[in-house]
Amino acid sequence: MAFTGGVYPVFNIQFQIGVLGRTSSETDMKTIKDMETFSPSIDGNIEEWTPMDTEGWVRRLMTGKGFTIGLNGKRNVGDPGNDYVAGLAWKSGLDCSSKSAIIFPNGAKLEFDCIVNVTTPFGGDSTNVSGLELELQSDGKPTYTPAPAIP
Repeated sequence: MAFTGGVYPVFNIQFQIGVLGRTSSETDMKTIKDMETFSPSIDGNIEEWTPMDTEGWVRRLMTGKGFTIGLNGKRNVGDPGNDYVAGLAWKSGLDCSSKSAIIFPNGAKLEFDCIVNVTTPFGGDSTNVSGLELELQSDGKPTYTPAPAIP
């Protein structure tokens, strides 16, 4: 059933990672299997100044932005997206640069270059399934494609 509006479960949001890093094409974009939670966070750079004519009231202007997508889930050996991300835990520099996409239930899409910061490549209690936690940190301006108009 096509999404026509209203609320939706979070599991209907699709995440993809370019498993060939920045050189990834559309066919190289893979889902990171077994992710359970995600937390988007937008950071704004705000310039403040207090000119004489505002009688002490501060003026502000948004001068820059960045965002981070935190993903937490399970380590799934054999899944291309999960294996790619987990393998970045021990790399640095440009090896941690990739592409990512988020596809929303209404068809809107956010595509962006990112830095993959693996914060927990494995681990947990002895009776847990091994975890995988990471951050996708934006690197430059993203491309947002709005959802197609609902007829």
